[in-house]
Amino acid sequence: MKFSINREALLKPLTLVAGVVERRHTLPVLSNVLLRIENQQLTLTGTDLEVEMMGKVAPELIKSDGIITVSARKLLDICKSLPDHARVDIEQINEHLVLRSACSKFKLSTLPSGDFPNIDDSPESFELELSQSSLLKLIEQNGFAIAHQDVRYYLNGMLLEIKGSQLRAVATDGHRLATSTMIVDLPEQVSKQLIVPRKGILELAKLLAEEDTLVKLVIGSNHIRVFTEEFTFTSKLVDGKFPDYERVIPRNGNKIVLIDRIKLRAVLSRAAILSNEKYRGVRMLFSESSLKVVASNLEQEEAEESLLIDYQGSQIEIGFNVGYVLDVLSVLGSNEVKITLSDANSSVLIQDAGGGTSQYVIMPMRL
Repeated sequence: MKFSINREALLKPLTLVAGVVERRHTLPVLSNVLLRIENQQLTLTGTDLEVEMMGKVAPELIKSDGIITVSARKLLDICKSLPDHARVDIEQINEHLVLRSACSKFKLSTLPSGDFPNIDDSPESFELELSQSSLLKLIEQNGFAIAHQDVRYYLNGMLLEIKGSQLRAVATDGHRLATSTMIVDLPEQVSKQLIVPRKGILELAKLLAEEDTLVKLVIGSNHIRVFTEEFTFTSKLVDGKFPDYERVIPRNGNKIVLIDRIKLRAVLSRAAILSNEKYRGVRMLFSESSLKVVASNLEQEEAEESLLIDYQGSQIEIGFNVGYVLDVLSVLGSNEVKITLSDANSSVLIQDAGGGTSQYVIMPMRL
């Protein structure tokens, strides 16, 4: 293996690929990135056995093909430390990879490519295409509600449900639920559910851009693969059954509140400063045309603020984790939000005042 490449051209795919690589792992090769020169192209691959990222770039000059693995972190740190637009000459010499740039020279240890694992292909059931911006929006609108290291392992991922011409994303940690839908173009009516693990969702979000270029999703029995022009992303799926989210969405709420989203977010952000650091609870008292927000902590400090709202029902007081409400207000797109309540002990439904394609459910807190 011997080639030359511009620093920036190498840094872009290397940064994303290194993101999935675990620094500390029982298998030393999993700390490495696989470099392959073939067909006038450099392919970089990183994996942690759950997620695999593959980036492609065309070097300026290729003198010989080859394949080897080298420390992802060290290679990335070296590239970052080089001057902008530097030319990097990379050559495999026996069991080492030698990098030269101007007056700098680095000699890195390698491991054979045969030790590097890959996520095996599973039988492909179907594929679909959608824009990068649409897929990114779907992740951003729901990803914050994914559970983190929950013993109910199936909650540590995002459900992607395909029914007919509709793609729905659902995430929940048991205290809140987020769901959004979008229309997709499929050649035939299909019905399928898959759970993409949390790390897969987070890494995929880094890969996608706010643009209308298409990405191809290939869905197999135990993995999902996403193709763009520059990258191929693969994630194993969580083997489990996602809970029936439809039962969680409240249907009998009879108290409708309309509130300015920006003003409510500002009020809650200020109240959160004096909320209990562990539980982050705030009390929200809804009365005719008015909302009072109260937060307190163990030091007997208290914040209180009122806000004009559009509400004509009976008075109701309900407690929430303020972080959960702020997460929802950050991803909703309209200037006005609709909050649907039934009583102080029941979940609330939050969505854009105009309806929209996203729904958010938050469980109340006892304060």
